[in-house]
Amino acid sequence: MKPLSTKSSGFTDSVIRRMTRVSNKYGAVNLSQGFPDFDPPKAITDRLAEVAGEGPHQYALTWGAQNFREALAKKQEHFSGMKIDPDSEIVVTCGGTEAMMAAMMSICNPGEKVVIFSPFYENYGADTILCGAEPVYVPLKPPSFSFDADELESAIKQEGVKALILCNPSNPSGKVFTRKELEIIADLAIKYDIYVITDEVYEHILYKPNEHIYISSLPNMRERTVISSSLSKTYAITGWRIGYVIASPEITDRVKKVHDFLTIGAAAPLMEAVVTGLNFGDDYYEELQQHYTHMKDIFCGGLRDIGLQFTEPQGAYYVMVDIGEFGYDDDNVFCEDLARKVGVGAVPGSSFFKENVNNYIRFHFAKQDETLYKALDRLTDIKKMKK
Repeated sequence: MKPLSTKSSGFTDSVIRRMTRVSNKYGAVNLSQGFPDFDPPKAITDRLAEVAGEGPHQYALTWGAQNFREALAKKQEHFSGMKIDPDSEIVVTCGGTEAMMAAMMSICNPGEKVVIFSPFYENYGADTILCGAEPVYVPLKPPSFSFDADELESAIKQEGVKALILCNPSNPSGKVFTRKELEIIADLAIKYDIYVITDEVYEHILYKPNEHIYISSLPNMRERTVISSSLSKTYAITGWRIGYVIASPEITDRVKKVHDFLTIGAAAPLMEAVVTGLNFGDDYYEELQQHYTHMKDIFCGGLRDIGLQFTEPQGAYYVMVDIGEFGYDDDNVFCEDLARKVGVGAVPGSSFFKENVNNYIRFHFAKQDETLYKALDRLTDIKKMKK
């Protein structure tokens, strides 16, 4: 038979989702795949119950229901300070995953290049390859996960570079980019005429004194920034798969066409239900930060008590733990042993780094207190894994 596509051979299946299966296999506390074990806000699920009876149940407008886009535009304007046209600058997608894919397919041609900070969320490399483009990696150097401006410029000025992907706050490192760092990125994007595709799904999950700054709000960046994001993390609805792209009308027009033929449209009843969340006031987002700060303090405090080395997250809900002291040559084997012997699931850090780094694992802590305490109790045995 004829060979299958070369594109699909250029990357593995998701290591993150694979580690959920490993956790389930051993009955481990799953701190690998980043989904909460608590319910969405009751106001949203109550509205979903109403929608189940009254509809809508058929296709919405391809690029998103009108009331959803208007509510999203209002919310984003409130937090970013940017005026957003709900009709010409928003496309609602089937999750942030499709938002990123649709954005990249709208911008990149085969043979072009995309700059990606490493460590990176694993989808970015695969998305780039699926577009026929080539990823170019720039290291974020632990433990601070800072970047070297000269290294970034060397990557961006390569022939054929079309875009840069910016995850802020970052998965997996929990880094929040400072205004100065964003200005460096913006200046280089303008200088070398490239697009910036952002993943800002953790925009409301921050730990003081860190703040989220939208790079699209910086001078001369509005027209060259493509925001791809989702509501999954902000409202604890990862299974609803409601994402979006926000960009200039010229870009959005392309994204609409790509989205139309990728998925046709997001789920109409779920869009209707989550409008309730988009209309929440500032108090919801303040309480959200307090809630995640509480979970971070429990988990990171517990890791500190156990004696593990890690980088304190500035945003998102992940923590990178240094496992160099354990003597493993392969962090995949370490994570398998951790699930089997200790009963806690994690993601091997090598799945996030392009560089040859295998001394980190990633935990997520978007869990109820009892789940975190259960995991920490089990992790007290982790020192027994030393070789």
